[in-house]
Amino acid sequence: MATLKEPWIKSYGEVPFHLNYSEKSLSGVVLDNAEQEPGYTALSFMGRSISYGQLAENIDKTARAFYNIGVRKGQRVLVCMPNAPQAIYCLYALNRIGAVAAMVHPLSAIGEIVFYLNEAQCDVAITLDQFYAKFTEVGKQRHIGKLIITRMSDELPAVKAFAYKLLTERKFPKIETGENVMMWKDFIKNGENLTGEYCDSSKNIHAEAVVLFSGGTTGTSKGIMLSDYNFNALAAQTCAMCHKEVYHSKMLAAMPVFHGFGLGVCIHTMMFACGTSILVPKFNVKSYAKLIKDLKPNFIAGVPTLFEAIVRNEYLAKADLSCLRGVFSGGDSLTIELKKKFDDFLESHNADIHVREGYGTTECVTASCLTPYLKEKEGSIGLPYPDTYYRICKPGTEEELPYGQEGEICLSGPSVMIGYIGHAEENANTLHKDEDGRIWLHTGDLGTMDDEGYIYFKQRLKRMIVTSGYNVYPSQIENILEGHPAVRRSCVIGVPDPYKMQKVKAFVVLEDGCENTPELIEDIMSHCRKRIAKYAMPYVIEVRESLPTTLVGKVAYTKLQ
Repeated sequence: MATLKEPWIKSYGEVPFHLNYSEKSLSGVVLDNAEQEPGYTALSFMGRSISYGQLAENIDKTARAFYNIGVRKGQRVLVCMPNAPQAIYCLYALNRIGAVAAMVHPLSAIGEIVFYLNEAQCDVAITLDQFYAKFTEVGKQRHIGKLIITRMSDELPAVKAFAYKLLTERKFPKIETGENVMMWKDFIKNGENLTGEYCDSSKNIHAEAVVLFSGGTTGTSKGIMLSDYNFNALAAQTCAMCHKEVYHSKMLAAMPVFHGFGLGVCIHTMMFACGTSILVPKFNVKSYAKLIKDLKPNFIAGVPTLFEAIVRNEYLAKADLSCLRGVFSGGDSLTIELKKKFDDFLESHNADIHVREGYGTTECVTASCLTPYLKEKEGSIGLPYPDTYYRICKPGTEEELPYGQEGEICLSGPSVMIGYIGHAEENANTLHKDEDGRIWLHTGDLGTMDDEGYIYFKQRLKRMIVTSGYNVYPSQIENILEGHPAVRRSCVIGVPDPYKMQKVKAFVVLEDGCENTPELIEDIMSHCRKRIAKYAMPYVIEVRESLPTTLVGKVAYTKLQ
């Protein structure tokens, strides 16, 4: 039997490295909480509190409704929703009958939705009324057996619902209901008369329960099959790594429900721990700040752009953030400069914590590594989650590299996916079984591990510039560019060159008040020359007002390419 290295154990402190994991389904753990604490608030949504008892009732009604329209065990249903209660009901209701929720971004383009429907082989979909017209166009390209349309006002308090209908929903196109199109309220009502057994009492917790799609920044988006066990393990691991009380805590859920970070950490971890998810359907700096001040969440999680937005706005200027027990950054690299800036912001607002950077991939739901509570190291993404093992291997091989040497990040643990839908070759390339039968996920990311087990993310393996035979990693140059006081955000790409194969080009967004002048560009170049090897230097810096982003807020470098 091969020996598994655990150099990080001595830095774990009071956090146990081995945990016991739930043998229940996703819906099972939530319904257990509802039975034990029916009056505690599970969801907070635009002024409305939904208790665990109400959540359980709505899960049951939604499960009956899905079963009534013919959804059965193993069937995938497309859930194309923002962070609204109906999305949560659908997730757990589908799980209750043994079906699968395929979560996708509601702002996806028509062609993308057609792709998702085909990839996940969905015949039933649910979305908001404002996206009805888009789904009508989707239906012209790909048949949808049942389309369920819900409204934000369906879950709002009476006064807010009236105002929302009057000011917003009346502007949306009229919905033509019929055999294939149902309104949410009719969908739920029709299921109320269902008789007989509809729950999956013999659910296999290691079978497919949720489909999430990869972010699409590195090639074709793929459907990722994840199990009940994956999600429950992630929740238990996250609670343990927090090293703070998660039970009956509140988390601001601004990360989207179709994203592993949003669904796994902001939603299910809270439901697992009998906490409260404060649903944020659409991010707006002012309203986000108001939620922090009014509801005093204990945890917030987001991508670096969210933290940049917080420190740059006036709305939290005098806010007391002593309520915070944890702030987690993931989904993209957190620069050293932004971390320092946000840590200073937290300290100046009475918080006794620092932002903790994590790392993960949708192939293991989300996070699998987090800065420990005891000690942080500059530039490190932290230590592996409980029962999760990391190796740094020579890219494309099983050959483990020595501490400090850069290679591909490979990991093994209870949150690793079942596999991609219908991509046998990619599954074979990504999931490797060792001599002991342990599955290792090859992430396609480059990094290092030091002798204390701290992991350092360097770069996506596929996102690499080769210039004159040298390997250049864009994120390293971006960190240097963003270290200049005039640069707010940057993106580095490779541009085809007949001599060098590729040459390095940088795009930057300047800080407010900074003028794009030849003198400033030269100053930024001078800053880079001091920190970047000559072969890796950008040949040009292009200033833009903004950089394109993916649906989850990462810089879409492929669009710039």
